[in-house]
Amino acid sequence: MSVIQVQQVSKSFENTHAVKNVSFDIPKGSIYGILGPNGAGKTTTIRMINYITIPDTGQILINGRKASAQTQREIGYLPEERGLYKKMKVGEQLMYLAQLKGMRKEEARNSIKGWLDRFDATGWIGKEVGELSKGMQQKVQFISTVAHNPDIYIFDEPFSGLDPINSELLRDVILELKSEGKTILFSTHRMEQVEQMCDFICLYRNGENVLNGNLTSIKQSFGKNTIILEFDGDHSFLSGMQDVRFNNKSNRSVEIIPDAGVNPQDLLVYAASHVTVNRFELIYPSLQEIFIQTVKQHVS
Repeated sequence: MSVIQVQQVSKSFENTHAVKNVSFDIPKGSIYGILGPNGAGKTTTIRMINYITIPDTGQILINGRKASAQTQREIGYLPEERGLYKKMKVGEQLMYLAQLKGMRKEEARNSIKGWLDRFDATGWIGKEVGELSKGMQQKVQFISTVAHNPDIYIFDEPFSGLDPINSELLRDVILELKSEGKTILFSTHRMEQVEQMCDFICLYRNGENVLNGNLTSIKQSFGKNTIILEFDGDHSFLSGMQDVRFNNKSNRSVEIIPDAGVNPQDLLVYAASHVTVNRFELIYPSLQEIFIQTVKQHVS
């Protein structure tokens, strides 16, 4: 069952065609990632799903009903531009936002306390938001998004401004929400996060959906065309490899993408003649590599 259906949606702002005839479905209980570079149309699409803006053409359905002010209550939305009131105390603000979503006072109080405890933030409840660091404000904004326990969550660049420890905490919470049967859509330009978390993806470029579907199936469709090479020795030998590209190159490892017709065994023999090879493995391409290949196809 599809919880969110985006059907041939387009949106323009004056001379800018932000979203161009985009369609995708988000299955219930899945994590769905919209990814692509800044300015690709991700946030515009999310705003239309949230009924903040309205499509010029096409339609968006939430649980089978057209997106509207009523469907907004079914969604917990973390916007890219954070919107907390800096002079308002954390506890008052969270209570106000939870009640806006229809929660009763006692219900809201219990939910907020539970989430503040989870984020080790109980001591912030009497502080003004403006007193908090950017990362702390991010946690408060996230709590305001999840406190009313909706079935759908939409996170726009949720990891922005978080250090690695808090990014890991937020990732764990999102995965827990999925395990509870929640449906999660998030937007990011950081493809490693999508690769770690998402069941389905929609890849944007210049307002268009250039690739979408099940992440595992997409990777398998590209085949095992990437080589992971780990080695000990002087990495300068890599400059002698012909008809290949490199990703994530370092002094001891590299991802190699051979051109069509290149025999990986020849690359192994060449590498072994220059360095000690600790790992040589054919794998499915990374999401970054899939993005590069897909964009090249749509440019040509």
